[in-house]
Amino acid sequence: MKIASHIFVITLLSASLGSCSNADKTAGSAPLKTDPNPTYKTPSLKGPVPRNPDMRLSANFSPNAGVSFSRVNVSDKYVAMTFDDGPHPQNTPRLLDMLRARNIKATFYVIGRNVDLYPEITRRIVAEGHEIGNHTYTHGNMTKMSDATVRQELDKCRDSIARAAGVKPRTLRPPYGALLQSQRAWIHSEYGYPTVMWAVDPRDWQRPGPSVVTSRILTATTPGAIVLAHDLHAPTVTAMPATFDGLLNKGYKFVTVSQLLAMKSDEAPAQAAVTAP
Repeated sequence: MKIASHIFVITLLSASLGSCSNADKTAGSAPLKTDPNPTYKTPSLKGPVPRNPDMRLSANFSPNAGVSFSRVNVSDKYVAMTFDDGPHPQNTPRLLDMLRARNIKATFYVIGRNVDLYPEITRRIVAEGHEIGNHTYTHGNMTKMSDATVRQELDKCRDSIARAAGVKPRTLRPPYGALLQSQRAWIHSEYGYPTVMWAVDPRDWQRPGPSVVTSRILTATTPGAIVLAHDLHAPTVTAMPATFDGLLNKGYKFVTVSQLLAMKSDEAPAQAAVTAP
């Protein structure tokens, strides 16, 4: 009877851990206080990896470029890779190693309270040439907030980034993609932030496994796309080498979100996508 009881408990635990939903993403957005792992070393690369080309591109997008974007019409195979909900004490440094090995610049939409926990990782993101965007301070649903509370969320995140790394964000990604069109308009007017959504969502918060994340991104990405991922999740970071290399081998070139938005005003008459929450 004891053996049967133990099996029953293990079965219940397995079922509980295996059931993933969007609620898991909400719970996982809380700041993580895991101690750093000083023994971790980035695995050696087996053979040469593709390299993103060196590019001198403007990041000065026009304030009139648009209020909301999920992609930009571009003249070449440019793509913006974005990572939400960090910084994370183990996953983000591991991801930064992968990006550096390939000369890729990405955009990190950080949660302000995580920045306060890990300012040194935030500084490293900026020092290595990546862009940082505003993802609010507590990762709440802004459609359920008053305008005053939204301002507090945006201000606190902006100030955390400025304290940690000496820069201010230029774009906003709303948690869960939830932001009313009226909110997007006044935030753009007051802060100058375009709302940055995404054209490619691998649904990595469902933990489908690294190979599935890679396959979904490689299949869905087209020129000018903004790709969503989360450095909060270790399997997502594990998926990135194959994802980056697959896109590079297809001829894609990685740019930051601001560089992509600047291409709209400088190179092509793109239409901003407005995605309802």
